[in-house]
Amino acid sequence: MPSRTTGGTGPVAITNRAPQDSDERGDAGEDRGEETGPGEETGPGKEAGPGKEPGPGQEEARRLNSPLLLTLLLLTAVMFQDPIRGALAAPVMQSWMTVFVAVMVQALPFLVLGVLLSAAIAVFVPPSFFARALPKHPALAVPVAGAAGAVLPGCECASVPVAGALVRRGVTPAAALAFLLSAPAINPIVLTATAVAFPGNPEMVLARFAASLLVACSMGWLWHRLGRTDWLRPPARASYEGQSKGAAFWGSVRHDVTHAGGFLVIGAMAAATLKAVVPADWLGVAAGHPLLSVLFLAALAVLLSICSEADAFVAASLTQFSLTARLTFLVVGPMIDLKLFAMQAGTFGRAFALRFAPATFALAVVVSALTGSVLL
Repeated sequence: MPSRTTGGTGPVAITNRAPQDSDERGDAGEDRGEETGPGEETGPGKEAGPGKEPGPGQEEARRLNSPLLLTLLLLTAVMFQDPIRGALAAPVMQSWMTVFVAVMVQALPFLVLGVLLSAAIAVFVPPSFFARALPKHPALAVPVAGAAGAVLPGCECASVPVAGALVRRGVTPAAALAFLLSAPAINPIVLTATAVAFPGNPEMVLARFAASLLVACSMGWLWHRLGRTDWLRPPARASYEGQSKGAAFWGSVRHDVTHAGGFLVIGAMAAATLKAVVPADWLGVAAGHPLLSVLFLAALAVLLSICSEADAFVAASLTQFSLTARLTFLVVGPMIDLKLFAMQAGTFGRAFALRFAPATFALAVVVSALTGSVLL
């Protein structure tokens, strides 16, 4: 290895690199052309450039999308249209479709109106408004927050993030939880839907209002008395942080329509199945026993997870059961069901949901049964 000395410095090594053949030079040129810039990533998740094959994540996203699934579903329906037509022509399916369509047509306008109003409140009404409007003393703030649910439309899907925003803005948790339970159960949209679903029983509206408000306030006071701060994990950030008002509004509408609409379809299907498919004597066993009928519809409300703006029409279709049992269905559903348990656990923590949900269920069943025995 030759060396030379420059200006008094130490020897500097000069390495003579062997010349590359043409293939090597071509490969090096291609490698230099594909180098990534600072901060760019390579691998399966990187976007494919011109002439490159897309990564597996992109292929999966391209294959699995809603229009493609809808197209495949429609093609399947066309291919099997004769068996489907024959099945729908059966008397049982005719009865099933009648109940399903009736529940959907009656409930859908209230669902859409409730979603629009709840999105407007969640986006355009600042949470600090509620903090200023509530009394400072927790025992007094609980009934005020519970009564506020009567004038603020919104389904249970919207009440969870609103309650989380209240806690984050300094509202006492007991008052926020009272609002969480009352808002989806006693707001004007829900009470109007209940009156439409039970035209011959106006007392059902009063019973639902009284029982739901009593449960909401009782749970608020119970949490103020027995709740611990380490059970409740306050939400870390705002629901619509970083978005414009319009984007947040339509995002909330899309979210609530997707979730509440899906559960409405499931609830309508379940009501139609109970009405047309399940033997009448099976339901008669549950409906004929006062205590068993209340517990059966309370459990059904938890499992179906129907939006509160639409549950009255499902309850009205369960004519085998007493008004008290159906009142229990209407009181329990907006306060605790499967989707609400998941949302509460995600918003306030699992320790909170595991204590709050069973207590709410038990209290809602007891209060609705007692209220029904007095008012219905």
